[in-house]
Parts: sequence; C-alpha cells; structure tokens
Amino acid sequence: MMIRPPLRPSLARLLPLRAMGTAATRTVAARQHDLPSAALAFQDPSAFEVKSWGELLRALGVFHLCSIPVLVNNCGKLMSAARTILGTRGFSLLLRPTVYAQFVAGESETEISQSMEKMKLLGLRPMLAVPIEEDLGESTGEKRYDDNMEAMLECVRMSHGNTWSQDPMMQLKMTALLSPDLCVKLTTLIAQQPYDLSMVVRAMDGEPISFPGLDEREVAHFLCGLRRLNKIAEESVNKVRVLVDAEYTYMNPALSLVTMAMMKKFNKDSAWIWNTYQCYLKESRSLLLEALSLSQSEVFCLGVKLVRGAYMDKERKLAEKEGRQDPVHQCWEDTNDSYNSSLDVMLNAISQKPERHRIIVATHNEESVRRAAQRMEELEINKGGGSVCFGQLLGMCDHVSLTLAKEGYAIYKSVPYGSVDDTLPYLVRRAQENRTVLQGIRKERDLLRQEVWRRLRRRHVKYV
Repeated sequence: MMIRPPLRPSLARLLPLRAMGTAATRTVAARQHDLPSAALAFQDPSAFEVKSWGELLRALGVFHLCSIPVLVNNCGKLMSAARTILGTRGFSLLLRPTVYAQFVAGESETEISQSMEKMKLLGLRPMLAVPIEEDLGESTGEKRYDDNMEAMLECVRMSHGNTWSQDPMMQLKMTALLSPDLCVKLTTLIAQQPYDLSMVVRAMDGEPISFPGLDEREVAHFLCGLRRLNKIAEESVNKVRVLVDAEYTYMNPALSLVTMAMMKKFNKDSAWIWNTYQCYLKESRSLLLEALSLSQSEVFCLGVKLVRGAYMDKERKLAEKEGRQDPVHQCWEDTNDSYNSSLDVMLNAISQKPERHRIIVATHNEESVRRAAQRMEELEINKGGGSVCFGQLLGMCDHVSLTLAKEGYAIYKSVPYGSVDDTLPYLVRRAQENRTVLQGIRKERDLLRQEVWRRLRRRHVKYV
C-alpha cells in the first residue's frame, strides 16, 4: 500500500505552463490573421449538397421541434407519455424515421455499418458511443457492470474491424463499469489523502491492493472495476482511441485518477486513452495544466477531449443546496474564455511535441472552430497529422462538420447506436444537456432551407 502527495503539481511546476497559456492568449489577441479559408465562415448551404432529399427534410423537421424550448425541456416526460399511449411498437414506428434516424446510427451491425460507410464517403470519422446511463444508487451488482464491459468490448471490435474505420475513436462512460456511489466516495478520500497512480496501475494488473478508506466490499468492487477498464484498454491499444467522458464534479476527481492511471500504463508511445475537460467549470484550465505537468513527470502521452460541458443546471443547484461555491462560470463569455485559453495551451503543447499530445476540439461553437484552425495555421500544425481533430454530435452541426472535412481537417462525429429503448435515455439526456445548442440551431436550419430552395430552383430551371 502506498500513499503519496496530492496529484496536483506544485505551483512552481505549474508556473511555466500557466505562463505558456497566458502568452498564447496574448499572442492570438495581438495577431489578427485572415481565416485559413473563407469556407470556415460556415455560410455556404452547398455543404449540404451531399444530403438526400429525405435527409434534408428530416433534419428540417427535427430541428424545428428542437428549437421549441417547452418540447426540449420536457422531452423525457413527453416521450414517456407517447410510449404509454402508442405502445412500444407504435412508439418505435414514430421515433425510428424521425428523431432516432437523425441522431442514432442504427441498431444492428449492418445498419451501423451502412451509416458509417456513408459518413466515410463524406470524409467524416466515427466516434462510437455505447448509450449506457448510470446514476447514483442504480448499481445492480457486478453482472450489470460485466455486461456493460462486454458491450464496450463489442464497440472496440466494431470500431476497429470495419472498412469505414480510420483512426477510430470510441467514448467510454466510466460509471457504466464502476459504481457512481464508489466514485463519489473515492473523490472525498483522495481529496484528503490522494492515491498513488502506480498503486492504481498495479490493481489494474490484478494485484490485491487494499485502498485506504474503503471497506472490504468497496475494495472488491473497485478492483473488479479496474480490471474491467484494464481489459477494455488492452483490447483497444493500437486499434481504437478511448475517450473517457467527464461527469459531475462530485465524482470527476475519482474518474480522472483512474483515467490518468490508464494513461500511465497504456499511453507510453501514443495517446490511446484520453480524458475530458469541461470548460464551463472554473477549475478546468488548472486541471488541464496539471494533467500536462503530470504527463511529463509520469512520462505518458496526453489525450484531451475539450468540451464546454453539460450538467450546468444540476451542478449549480447542488452547489446551492450544499452551501458550496458555484463551480460553473457565471456567464457564457467566461466559459468561452476558459475554452479558448485551454485550447491555446494544448495547441502550444502540440506544436512543441505533436507525438506526445493530442486534442479533439469537441464543440459546436463556430468561433472556437475558427480559432483552432487559425492557431493551427500560425503554429504550423498539420491538418491531417492526427494531433488535432474536431468533433460534433451525429445529426447536428453538419454545416461545420462537412465544411471541415471538405477543407481537409480530421473531423469525428459522436455516434450512439442501439435499439430505440436503449438509446432513448441517452437521447433525452443529450437533449437536456445541450438545450442551448438545440435551441440555437437557427443558422443550420436556415442553411438547410437555402439548400432546399436551391434544389427546387435548379429543378424548375431544368424543366422550363
């Protein structure tokens, strides 16, 4: 058993990194370059010329519904009511050609492959996501977690074993393999007496470690969870890049501990395990700087998924209930500054050692995409080199995704798959997490309408 000082690096070690991030921000402010391409204004409806009539009309219909706040805010209740009224089969018949088809790749491997082949033709890459939802108090024994592990191993196999895969990625929700309640307790424990990464790695290898503060049952479950994660990592190394989702602040430190231990073990030569940083949190940039420092001291490659984040409403309500300081930035502008400064830090690190650092700029925000592209040009980072890529959700922000792909950038779509019943909780959560994005899709909807009118005018001219 080993305990070591906290994972947070000392201030002295962080100062050079903090200075690097600040300097990068000032440099961008001082140097106003033209955009790398006029196409990155994302104003051209011809980005949608690759879509069929059916896809255009479906997207217009779904986006119209998604722009109505009362529907988005109550989508869970409305879908439950529709399911009760229509029955399981009727509800599936209603959802499959509409919302499901817009945001989900399919249920069978054949359907998923067809969707992915179409994406490949458009220059888009897959980031498969197993739609597993877990929350506090929902664990039902090791078998449930073992079944989730098998689903994720199947995701690894599908991601790697098909012709549509090019440097594939997949998302991993750690609380599908490890009890959320245990993650909350671990977060409390490591704040008092942090665990050594090497100890967690040894536990992944099957060594019977006794973790301070956990009882015998909790230790047994933690060891089982670590072995499940280890098995998925072993299967994915040199095949599929695994992006670990961030969740709530009351469990994220535990998730990061385990993710960093996985990086220490598996990211020796390349970034196969990645962590997610939520820039709507006030501490996000500091956490990213600490991760960079830790990757240097522990000698592993760092993979970063940079998001603005979700869970905002729940985090604020919980902080107020517990009398804690609100962990979320007070305004949208502060979140943007947090995202852009974190982006600058990572791009500078990549420009110095592209083989040791990777980032996916996971955002629907056009300004952040343009900023990333501009900084890549200034720092001479190769578009297709793999160190920097972009990501959006399947069925959303296609005017950005398709334009980036056309311009030669590496672009991924987060792709959930499964039955209507399996994906419904995932879709409801996504809708609620991204309600501001869903309600702000007016530009994409307008571009879709312009493409429809462009085609209608072309047909009219053809037959006149």
